[in-house]
Amino acid sequence: MTRVQIDDEAVLWSASEADREGRPLLVLLHGYNSNEGDLFGLSPYLPLEPVVASVRAPIDAGYGYAWFPLLAQGVDEAVEGADAAVDALLDWLDRVAAGVTSVGLLGFSQGGAISLELLRRTPERFAYVVNLAGFVLPGERAGDGDERLADALPPVFWGRGTADQVIPDASVERTRAWLPSHSTLDERIYEGVAHSVSERELADVAAFVRTQVAPGA
Repeated sequence: MTRVQIDDEAVLWSASEADREGRPLLVLLHGYNSNEGDLFGLSPYLPLEPVVASVRAPIDAGYGYAWFPLLAQGVDEAVEGADAAVDALLDWLDRVAAGVTSVGLLGFSQGGAISLELLRRTPERFAYVVNLAGFVLPGERAGDGDERLADALPPVFWGRGTADQVIPDASVERTRAWLPSHSTLDERIYEGVAHSVSERELADVAAFVRTQVAPGA
């Protein structure tokens, strides 16, 4: 498995380093062939409490960047690539998140899949996940992360549109079967929405995040 690394210089932050101490952190994970600027545009619509960090995926995919090879290129290749991306993201968090009070994840499409892979690796490290038009990767994982996740049942928001033609039905069905037993699931389905985030969904996401970062949450 090829080792990859997060480019610290490419991360977009909503607050200076001095203003991050003692605040929750929300990490944004973009989709396939995109970049760190994509989801960062959502920052003004999210609650003000968390510091937002939008991270660039480590694989050059041509037009943009990717977290792992597409499932169509092979399940083993996708899972191995995702595992390497998780290693890189955990190393990055070790460098930058020492002073934060909690860490949440918000991923779109392939970034949603990586958010769930992070949760599967270290369930105790993350307070919640927002999975937008994303999915869970196939198979079991080494170690007991999935078992610990099934015990902890952390909050997960999963939003998807009925007109999404990008994520295969098999990936949606696999996610529908897996999430209820591995999370406290808030599933939202948006009529007529394609592979994107609607204004209504964004409002629901903001309310979900606000609940997770509220004092005593």
